[in-house]
Order: sequence, then structure tokens, then C-alpha cells
Amino acid sequence: MQTPSRSSYDVVIVGGAIYGSSVAWWLTQMAGFDGTVLVIERDPTYQFASTSHTNSCIRQQFSNAANIQVSQFGAQFIHNFREFMGGNPEVPHLTLQSFGYMYLADTPEFAATLKEAQAVQQSLGAATKHMSRDEIAADYPFYQLDDIIGGNHNLVDEGYFDGGTMFDWFKRSAKANGVEYVTACVTAMTRAADTVQSVTLADGTVIGCGTVVNASGPRAAATAAMAGLSIPVVPRKRYTFVFNAAQPLDRDLPLTIDPSGVHMRSEGKYYLAGCPPDVDSDVAYDDFAFDHSLWESKVWPAIATRIPQFEAIKVINEWVGHYAYNTLDQNALLGRARDCPNFIFVNGFSGHGLQQSPAIGRGIAELIAYGEYRSLDLDAFDVNRAAQGQRFLEKAVI
Repeated sequence: MQTPSRSSYDVVIVGGAIYGSSVAWWLTQMAGFDGTVLVIERDPTYQFASTSHTNSCIRQQFSNAANIQVSQFGAQFIHNFREFMGGNPEVPHLTLQSFGYMYLADTPEFAATLKEAQAVQQSLGAATKHMSRDEIAADYPFYQLDDIIGGNHNLVDEGYFDGGTMFDWFKRSAKANGVEYVTACVTAMTRAADTVQSVTLADGTVIGCGTVVNASGPRAAATAAMAGLSIPVVPRKRYTFVFNAAQPLDRDLPLTIDPSGVHMRSEGKYYLAGCPPDVDSDVAYDDFAFDHSLWESKVWPAIATRIPQFEAIKVINEWVGHYAYNTLDQNALLGRARDCPNFIFVNGFSGHGLQQSPAIGRGIAELIAYGEYRSLDLDAFDVNRAAQGQRFLEKAVI
């Protein structure tokens, strides 16, 4: 437990993983903003943070224009990472491995949905192609496609990048620019009428605040409750397996979204696969128990069926992490609480968080510094839609 150096801050951010650090760093880039910023993180090792368990992928293959534009800026940010970070030669260049996502459709209805999404993506400049089964087979002859009608694929600015390095430099650069980080746990908030006045730490320290940012990942609902607010975000388990193959493929494996619900992609000289559990229920914040039966019962059969060359494979690493799962519509919940406007949400990403952190971290910083989104219109993600039951329509959810 660390004690902050001040008794009050203009901005207090609860949670220091990818979103707490992205918002903090972007605040230091806002012209005219000179407020004090405190980031409170309960675990400086980030051992159980969703950020630490991410597969670090980015895609433009969404059906909603807002999600597409958010990820397009994400790709721009990755390609120009050092420049965004001020040109510091110590900042590494990030590489976006553009092997793309491959959505496979096994029903006419899903094929039509993919075709509609491709038209939206193409209208915004994405390079997504809608492909027939024969076209997929010509480009990727290792797939077994007897049950597949068509698919969507994009080889431009879509694939894998080093999300861990991006997070590290958000945090490191925020600190270098004057943001204070402390290791502590927020246990309470004091609210008067429509304003959060202070946060209380586990040791009893009370910190005054002008604005509170909820960047608590899967713990978002617990943080909101301290301010008398609610948000439909829960922890849900997601499993990842890294495996090698006795017969490696002769080309990159796109991030393939199989109709079974299993996805797989290249991971250097290895391969990576992931999936939700068969019963996708809410779990406790500290429940990271691993269901080892999933590999034999679900993941390996799907992989070996789709790619017969993967009949002989061996798991070399595996882990389980938590999605910050938005039970309303599996998309971001952003912005000011209507009845407590100095409490700002940046939550509920449901697996999209890392790829969306450059654009949405910037947007939340703009909202704090200027009272509005300036670079991209993020109003479609407004958190207050949850209380009204208004869903953000996004058909491409993994």
C-alpha cells in the first residue's frame, strides 16, 4: 500500500492496466490540460489483469461503423507508435502482423451477415473481401471446407501486435509526464448529491477528486457501486492454448473464427487457439481455475476438423483470463454517468479492449479535458444506454 503525495487530484483513475494507463497518458497530450492525475492500481504486477491475458489482436471486421473507425485509428497508432510517443528513440517500433481475420460462415444467414458487414467495412476504407468457398480454398488449401459457404478476410491492418509493449509505454510515458501511480485499493467513495467528492483507500486515506475514471476492467461494477452507480459488466472466463504442430502449415494461419466458436491463428512458429467455456457464466473476480477438459472436448476436435493437418498437435502453454463482459451488448460503455457526471466509465469491452485502447483512451481524455469527444464521435458507446436497455448493435462479436 502506498500513500499518494497529495490530498486531492483533478483526476483519479481507478485501475492502472491498459485503460487506466491509456487515459492517463492521453491526458498528458491534451493541449491546455494541466490537471493533476492519480492512477490507483491494486496489483502492480498486473498478474490477473485482463491486459496481461490478452491475445493482442486487432481487426476492422466489425459490423458497426463506430467500432471499425476505432480500430482503424488503433492500426494507425500501432504503425506510428514512436511518433505518437514523442519520437523518443527508446520507444520501439511496433509491428502489426497482418495475417488478418478469417470469418467462416456455415449457413446462408451468416454468409449474408458477413456480406453486409463487408460492405460497411469497405465503405470506410477497410480492405475486407467477401470470399466464396472456392476462393478461400485457393488461398488457404489447408482448410477443410465441406460445411462452409463463404467467408470474410482482410490482410490489411488486421492481425497481431505487441500489446504488452504498448501498455508498458502508456504507463511509462504517463509517469514520465507527471502522472502519479500508487499501489492501493479503493474501498469506498463519498458522494454528495450528483458528485463524487473523494475516494477512500484500504488504509483509510481519503483522496479528494475532481473527476473519477472507472478503468477497473472486470471489477467495473464493484467500482461503480461505491459511487451508488451500476453497470452491467461481469467477469467471464476465456481460455487460450498455444500449441505446436507435427506438420506446420506452409503459410500464415489467419485468425480463423470457426463456426464451432473456437478461434485459432499463427503465433510465430507455433499456433494459438481460444474459446469461451461451453457454459459461459459469470465468475468471481479471483476465479482463474482452469478447465483442462476443454482442450480434449472442444478445442482440439474443432481445430483438427477444420485443419486436418492439425491432427497431431501438442499444447505447450495455456492460460485463462477474464473478459470484462458487458451483458447488455458486449460493447464498450463510455462516458459520464447521467446522475453523477464527474464519474466517467471506460468499461465493458468484452474482448475488444486492447485494440480499442488508443482511440478510446484518447476520447476519454478529450471528454475530461474539453467536455466533449473531438477526434472520433464515441457517443454511440454512451454508458447511459444501459439503464435504458438500448443495445449497441454489433454482429461481429467473438
